[in-house]
Amino acid sequence: MAQVKVFYEAEAELLTIYWQSPRKNQLCTEIGDGIIIIKDETSGQPIGIELLSYRPGDERFDAVSVEVGGFSNAQKALV
Repeated sequence: MAQVKVFYEAEAELLTIYWQSPRKNQLCTEIGDGIIIIKDETSGQPIGIELLSYRPGDERFDAVSVEVGGFSNAQKALV
């Protein structure tokens, strides 16, 4: 089972979330509004996300839906 790692640095107002292990060679791309996608440099696969100027209750999470578990049949049909 995959393990999600969450790091919060209150003084720096930085939240980092990895859904794969951090890599020595990563590429970071800001996609807007202080949101950075972290990718594996070799494969280009997203492995994490970083939020700049983060504080608990951040409104950027209002549009995020988190689901735990496998794809439902309806979701599989879309893929």
